[in-house]
Amino acid sequence: MAYKFFLTIREMTLCAMFVALMTIGGQIKLDFTGVPFTLQTLIVMLAGSLLGKRLGTISMFVFIALVAVGAPLLAGFKGGIGTLFGPTGGYIWCFPLATYLIGLFIEKLRRDQKPKYWHVLGAYLLGGVVVVHLVGFVWFCSYMNVPYGKNLVLGLLVFIPGDVIKAVVGTVISLGVYNAIPGLIQGNGKQSNKAIG
Repeated sequence: MAYKFFLTIREMTLCAMFVALMTIGGQIKLDFTGVPFTLQTLIVMLAGSLLGKRLGTISMFVFIALVAVGAPLLAGFKGGIGTLFGPTGGYIWCFPLATYLIGLFIEKLRRDQKPKYWHVLGAYLLGGVVVVHLVGFVWFCSYMNVPYGKNLVLGLLVFIPGDVIKAVVGTVISLGVYNAIPGLIQGNGKQSNKAIG
């Protein structure tokens, strides 16, 4: 099925809502390793599972575009093109990819059944934890010119438990939304136009 190239008012509103959530999530942070621990990865997970791969990915690209033109949407109200190519740029550029992968995985499951807890959690762990941290960690070490092994604990492993918790919380939220809005899950694998809102 061909994708639409234009967004409806409802779709633009949903994308804007997740951009706003990304901004809020970025300001709830801990920073003790040079890579801030925020709630943005939780929002990335929810965007993929609730908006689907198309809208979720668009919302992340809109977020990145706003950051690029200077909107202070990142942790610590940072923005500008420099932040996208700084030490944490790899994490940011992974947001659309993670959202797409999560949305794709969950939409595939819709063909035959309603996603179960382990389906959603697995998508979150793969897209929102493994992919984001793998690319982000490699980018960070390359940018800072530090050995991977030397930076493994403070640059990667310290974030995994928190993001696993976010994946568990996000799974519960997603399943709650699925139950509240049955039209969000379609038996043929396609997202309903009346999914949210």
